Amino acid sequence: MSAPSPQSPADAGPDCPPPSSRSGTAPAAGKASTAGKAPAAGLGAAVWAALGIVYVVWGSTYLAIRVVVETMPPLLSGALRFGAAALLLGAGLAARQGWRALRVTWRQFASAFLVGVLLLVGGNGLVVLAERTVPSGLAALMVASVPLWVVLLRRAFGARTGRTTLAGVLVGLVGLVVLTAPGLTGAVGLSGLLLVVGAAVVWALGSVLAGRLPMPADPFVASVYEMLAGALGALALSFVRGEPGGFDPGAVSAGSWAGLVYLVLFGSIVAFTSYAWLLQRAPLPLVATYAYVNPVVAVFLGWLFLSEALTWPIMVGGAIVVGGVFLVARNER
Repeated sequence: MSAPSPQSPADAGPDCPPPSSRSGTAPAAGKASTAGKAPAAGLGAAVWAALGIVYVVWGSTYLAIRVVVETMPPLLSGALRFGAAALLLGAGLAARQGWRALRVTWRQFASAFLVGVLLLVGGNGLVVLAERTVPSGLAALMVASVPLWVVLLRRAFGARTGRTTLAGVLVGLVGLVVLTAPGLTGAVGLSGLLLVVGAAVVWALGSVLAGRLPMPADPFVASVYEMLAGALGALALSFVRGEPGGFDPGAVSAGSWAGLVYLVLFGSIVAFTSYAWLLQRAPLPLVATYAYVNPVVAVFLGWLFLSEALTWPIMVGGAIVVGGVFLVARNER
């Protein structure tokens, strides 16, 4: 969703968009970062550059997905994306720290594999399938609801939730209902919108479990195994759908190939490392602003490059969802 909302650093969210494998919302990510950070006014140019990368790249992954699935099977493209990203990230870690850096226990491997399947097959995979009919900007705004579902799932697991947080969740869910209006009028396929909602819920579940399971201590290593799980899971489902049998690489447009390369290198590698670096260098409230900026970037890029319409349900519903997420993140932090 590759995102979108705060998630694990390898990806933006269920575009999404994985990000730190233990972060499901902005507050969760903050628990892994240092509380006493320098004020924003004293931050260097490198911090602002990294934040800009996260803003633009993660926001643009929805546009890239929309372009990729125009001529490439959706789940097969996801398998190629995460398989390539896992190999590149794993090779990079091995080159810098040696192959032993990738060693984990069986329990850690199993946990990372499960989280990867939920985040990247269930979360990202459903978004990829949905974007065949759902505009990229609308998908991004609906994925922004992930922190709301995280709160509800944590409450289901027994966590206490304040009234202000629940009020923010209620506001966000009202916005989500408004965003589904195009599906009720027939302007957008309702099934595609429901797939995006399902993707947000599954991504939230993976994010919650990532904080409860024995994950690898290094989030980069965890992301390697999560992306590997995502690649294998997406590949298996692509065979169930019969995608490989009808896949003709020669029929794939140059734009779709370029979009896939962009998702691998920038969406899953560059933005991921920038986000992980920011968690150690910048105040969490500043880093968490990407959850509110990404959907705006996605909507703008979809309008600019794909001529996606900016209808009143998208603008009003999107504003309500982002507002609800802001209330939740502000109170939980």
